[in-house]
Amino acid sequence: MFRYVSTSFHVPKSSLLSLPTEPPAEPPVPRDAATVLLLRDVPGGIEVFLQRRVTAMQFAAGMTVFPGGGVDKRDADASVSWAGPPPARWAEWFGCSESLARALVCAAVRETFEESGVLLAGSDSETVTDTSGYADARDALVSRELSLADFLAGAGLTLRSDLLRPWANWVTPEQEPRRYDARFFIAALPEGQQADGKTTEAESSGWQRPADAIADAKAGRSTLMPPTWYMLDELTAYTSVAEVLAVEKQVPKVTPKLHVDGESVRVELP
Repeated sequence: MFRYVSTSFHVPKSSLLSLPTEPPAEPPVPRDAATVLLLRDVPGGIEVFLQRRVTAMQFAAGMTVFPGGGVDKRDADASVSWAGPPPARWAEWFGCSESLARALVCAAVRETFEESGVLLAGSDSETVTDTSGYADARDALVSRELSLADFLAGAGLTLRSDLLRPWANWVTPEQEPRRYDARFFIAALPEGQQADGKTTEAESSGWQRPADAIADAKAGRSTLMPPTWYMLDELTAYTSVAEVLAVEKQVPKVTPKLHVDGESVRVELP
């Protein structure tokens, strides 16, 4: 049994203008999506990779977010070479079908590579350390000319699901016209790899301490969606990436309730 508690987040007035105060009689069906909290160790703590989305985006325009996106139907391709927890285990963690679990993990790997250049793949025991040779494949993945399964097969690579951890499952509130059932993963930046901002979906990208990202949002220098804010706040409790990766979390499906009040939104979480 869930008990709702009220938490408030500030969003720009321009965002509120398009947000209905009440959900429609028939809310849009959420689209499955995968998002990755990419972490690295720095002196005195951890940093997370964040991107500020361009204002032309149809969803979360101008927001500061983690890399991620919608599931492509080809992400469920069972031919993907796979190492680590199998789709059946991910299905248990996320409470979904095995086919969807496979697609979610593949989408997490694909979106992370497309949006940050970080590739969670390699051999059964080693991870890619230099992704520069896959630049053309990255572009082809973005344009959907190439599927993740075909890319990995052609490059002789294996998807490394052991580099990911389940973290959260948030569903976009019913008021939003574009809704997502987003599963959030945790991953450490692989040794030797560099995260970049070479994506047309973001106007800027970079590493930031979770507490600093929250401070920027409070000061109005950036805008965070409630799930992003909530998870950044969770990360402030940890001092190393290893500590985060060791966490065993339950992953309930969370659908926030929104109450618009002037310049702010009250977000009620179960």
